[in-house]
Parts: sequence; structure tokens; C-alpha cells
Amino acid sequence: MLETYHRESTTAPDLPAPAAVRLRRPTWRDPRLALGILLVAGSVALGTWAVADAGRTVAVYAVATTLTPGDAVGPQDLVAVDVRLGDDLDLYYPVSASPPEGLVVLRTVGERELLARSAVGSATELDYRSVAIPVTDALSSKVTAGSLVDLWLVSPQPAGAATAGTAAPAPVLLADGLVVAELGERGSSLLAGGAPTVHVLTPTSALPQVLAALAGDGEVAIVPVPGPEL
Repeated sequence: MLETYHRESTTAPDLPAPAAVRLRRPTWRDPRLALGILLVAGSVALGTWAVADAGRTVAVYAVATTLTPGDAVGPQDLVAVDVRLGDDLDLYYPVSASPPEGLVVLRTVGERELLARSAVGSATELDYRSVAIPVTDALSSKVTAGSLVDLWLVSPQPAGAATAGTAAPAPVLLADGLVVAELGERGSSLLAGGAPTVHVLTPTSALPQVLAALAGDGEVAIVPVPGPEL
């Protein structure tokens, strides 16, 4: 006899349907909306300020032409330049203030270079003297006002040395890295004995050997130091 097993299906009890969530439109009284508006407004204001600050310029003094150590700084030597300096404004002379008076340049300041406060001072701070070096040979075009040069002593060959096959004395370095103050052309007041001269700012410590070389029989050669021209 075949027994028929009847499996009764079980059904879960009926559950109540979830209530529909109703989204409420935010109102002006909603603190989250107010906070969002404040954040957006703050971001816009900050961006506007940053752009305006980045484009703000200030007029400061620059030099009209190259000045070398010892040159006095006067109104005729200065021009106004609009630049963006930010926190570095205190390092320079703003046009809104009076131009510097009674000061000399302590280092070479190139044409149109901003006049830094550290580049000027009292004449007593200078440790240089201007020495006129006569030019007997062709002068390099790189020797200009503000450029750096070395001074070498070229001693003459002793009499009879060429016949005896004796080599000429090797040149001796007198001083290096000196600043050219100015160039004298033939017919100007800067001539020494009718020859063109180069006025070189020589440290006081090197004056004895340079002046002794000029007074001797040798020739003081001016050799430009490689580097960018001012």
C-alpha cells in the first residue's frame, strides 16, 4: 500500500507594509542649510581676497644705471618700479617714503635692480679705494662698470734673457675679483699720463702690492672674470 505523504506548506504571517518616508523640503530655519550657505560664501570671499592680494603691486625704488661701491645715492639715480613683494617690502625702499639720503652703495647694483636696504650704507663702511690702472693694450669688451676683474703683474724680461734662452718671469696675481668703478676714455679727466684708464675698487689690504706694481717697471694687466654682464 502506497502511503501518500502530504507536506503542508507553511506561509509567513502577514507583516505590515513599511511606512513611506516623506522628504521634507529644507527651510530657511534648517541649520544645515544655513551652515552650507556660510561655507560657500566664505570660500568665495577667500578666493576673491587671494586673487586680489596676488595682483597687488607696490612702487619701490630701483637704480636707473649701474652703481658701484662708493657711489652716492641721490634722487637722480632712482626710478620707481611696480612690483609684488608681499612680506619682503621692508627689505626695500618704497616710493611712498622719502628716498634714501646721505648713503653710498656698498656693493654693485645693476641697472633697474631694486635698491635693497642691505646694499647701501655709510661711506665709513667701505673698505675699498679707487685705483686708476693705465691700459696699454686692447681692453676686453667684458670690462665694463660693475664687472669683476683680476689684476696681474707682468714683469719685463731681463736684458739679454732672450739671447741666453732664459724664460720671462711668470705673471704674478696681485688681486682678484675687483669691481670696476668706471672707465676713462682718451680725452677725459680720467686719463693718467695720456693713456686710457680703468678705475678699479681695490681693497685696502691689497693696495701696497698694487701701487708698488704700478710704480715699477712691469705692466699691470686687467683680466675680466667670466660671468654675466651687468
